[in-house]
Amino acid sequence: MVVLPTGAGKTHVAVMAIERCQRAALVVAPTLDLVSQWYEILRVTFGDEVGVIGGGDYRVAPLTVTTYDSAYLHMERFGDRFGLVIFDECHHLPGETYSLAAELSLAPFRLGLTATPERADARESALPRLIGETVYRRDIVEMSGAWLADYETERISIDLSPEERETYDRARETYRDFVRSQGIRMSSPNGWGEFIKRSAFSESGRRAMAAYRLQRRIAFSAKAKLGVVEHLLSVHASDRAILFTQDNRTAYEISRLFLVPAITHQTKVTERSRILSGLAEGSYRAVVTSKVLNEGVDVPDANVAIIVSGSGSVREHVQRLGRVLRKRGDKRAVLYELVSADTSETFTSARRREHSAYR
Repeated sequence: MVVLPTGAGKTHVAVMAIERCQRAALVVAPTLDLVSQWYEILRVTFGDEVGVIGGGDYRVAPLTVTTYDSAYLHMERFGDRFGLVIFDECHHLPGETYSLAAELSLAPFRLGLTATPERADARESALPRLIGETVYRRDIVEMSGAWLADYETERISIDLSPEERETYDRARETYRDFVRSQGIRMSSPNGWGEFIKRSAFSESGRRAMAAYRLQRRIAFSAKAKLGVVEHLLSVHASDRAILFTQDNRTAYEISRLFLVPAITHQTKVTERSRILSGLAEGSYRAVVTSKVLNEGVDVPDANVAIIVSGSGSVREHVQRLGRVLRKRGDKRAVLYELVSADTSETFTSARRREHSAYR
């Protein structure tokens, strides 16, 4: 495995591996958008036919690109045809089904590429068996300046309005009362699963789940955050910004309020391509997205990331920072993280910042 930040050249490493091995090679990527990117890279680099498996295509060639979904479904059919297999964003591989993509392949040469191999379920421990040991690793702080853009991060604390605070506190107490009454420890590995299971069996449980969702929504989309977003877009009017949210609802609200295009899982591939091209060319100064741009987007001129809301995942937070770190001249990037004060989002922020890039 090779662990490098976004924008540090993982794709180049893969291309050099293919050239050096001189074997039929299969690239496995998590999304169809990345499959399309890999298809173009391999076609232009090697000037040869490139096969595609996934998204309605099933063409196998000495150079082939596929998705993790198609790889685990079809690897038993073509797993003996490739001497080299490359797992892009290989932190996806240790899942119960995706791991079959490695186990059913006979390829003696394997390369895993990722910026953050660590997983919330700790299954990254299977990666050495599925791919091989980590042979090279560099983190963002080691590469900023020379290979990645210089950057800074700023966490902005947001106060809830009196009405939001009252509703938030009441909803959180309803949720916490149920958790305590059931003896559920949310900090335990199966705490969240227990809460989901038990909340479905009683009226009080269903009220607790509704309260949990309400307090979470208030923290993630506090009205004061929109005022800060407006200010930041004004300050960075001449820059290229990507705004990240935890949910589609907030993304669409920001899109309507500030007239910036939104990209979610509902956005068609052609429209997404047009929006990203507009951001790269400068006809759009900002785009807002929920989670689909965490991986795979290449916009070298984007230099501002605004985290309106997000999960507690370290990997997600590092990926979002990575979206604005691609080197371009003397570009300096900045990431803003908006956090609702005295809410559960404060703890979420602390968890996702447990990475050297934020210290």
